[in-house]
Amino acid sequence: MNLFTDDELASGSSPTIEARPLAERLRPTAIEEVVGQEHLTGADAPLARMIGAGRLASMIFWGPPGTGKTTLSRLLADLVGMRFVAFSGTHVTVAELKAAYAEARRQLGEGKRTVLFLDESHRAARNITETLLPVMEDGTIIAILATTEAPSFTLAKGITSRARVLTLNSLDADGLAKLLARAEDHVGARLALTEEARAALFEQAGGDGRYFLNMVEDLLDAPAEEPLNPDDLRRILSRRIANYDRQGDGHYELASAFQKSIRGSDPDAALYYGARLVQAGEDPRFILRRLLVMASEEVAMADPTILGVVTAALDAFQHVGMPEAKYALAQAIVAVATAPKSNAVYLAWKKAMALAEATPNMRPPRRILNAPTTLHRSLGFKQEYEYSHDWPNAFSAQNYWPDELGRHQFYAPNARGFEVTIKRRVDHWNGLREERDSVEGD
Repeated sequence: MNLFTDDELASGSSPTIEARPLAERLRPTAIEEVVGQEHLTGADAPLARMIGAGRLASMIFWGPPGTGKTTLSRLLADLVGMRFVAFSGTHVTVAELKAAYAEARRQLGEGKRTVLFLDESHRAARNITETLLPVMEDGTIIAILATTEAPSFTLAKGITSRARVLTLNSLDADGLAKLLARAEDHVGARLALTEEARAALFEQAGGDGRYFLNMVEDLLDAPAEEPLNPDDLRRILSRRIANYDRQGDGHYELASAFQKSIRGSDPDAALYYGARLVQAGEDPRFILRRLLVMASEEVAMADPTILGVVTAALDAFQHVGMPEAKYALAQAIVAVATAPKSNAVYLAWKKAMALAEATPNMRPPRRILNAPTTLHRSLGFKQEYEYSHDWPNAFSAQNYWPDELGRHQFYAPNARGFEVTIKRRVDHWNGLREERDSVEGD
């Protein structure tokens, strides 16, 4: 679905200025009016350099909702004299995009270049975004994709290799204060708030400028004789106003509590904090990604099936989405929380990394290296290699470590869950290695 067609803009069929939401009426008309993104728009910043050069490159705007991704895209096109065509990744079809590409080629033939903006690009099907590749490559369009999700996870590599990723920041208190002052000037009225209500309003916005202005508009439509307090905000906005978090780290506190509940094998607390994250607007994929990490960091070989359970839950979410996927999410939370715990793999990897960093140039022994040429064979490559399957129980106890380094043990399985079995196996192998080392030492 095309969000801004040339015909619609020309005909004036869009709503009158007075009928449009406050956030739309206050949409910046100059790059200097964009709030909170000075690292992109300031002097000598990436966008400023593009504007100064009079040409744009394809870009990916990655940032939270309401931070100016659409506004910046429209302003950039206008500032360099390009057409602007926008689509939503949730609705656009391949046919609509191909028609847009054809029109862009026609316009290019007349000397007019096109910026094609794809909003919510992380929600677009892969076959949608892949149609962009050839027209980005040949210069038919300049593509600007907006996403709230990490591009490396949600967009094809071909897209990310052809477009520069620019990160937009959530609006901080100073940015929101500028928006509030702008809104008050626009409507000719002041929003009377207690300090606590002002702080709560800013916190509720979550750095989303559009959402913030929508709330401000509701409050301005309900003038009060006395400054509004947090209870007034709850009543007028018909939503729960979160307790003001002066450090702005409520998200991280919930995520921390969630992880510690999982580690502590408390499925009920884990479900509660998981639900709190979802209720607060967290993308369930964030929770599932944390569970993927914990499946290896907190459980690992104590129950090696858990990683598959969480992977399946993430796959279910990708297929059915919310709200149906909430049950798969809950199942994954309970599975990781109730699994036997072991950090043996986590600790083993840390030790391995430390030794690898300390010995970056140590070569493996020649006995376990391939000998592709006569020269390699003459130098002893692979000459003493012992093929494990030729030995009893497919175990030779050969030393694979660099001779200068000697054997090291990183992985020490715990006596919990499936690691009980693994521990017996590893202890048996280590015993055979020690026996062989002692014989060879004699």
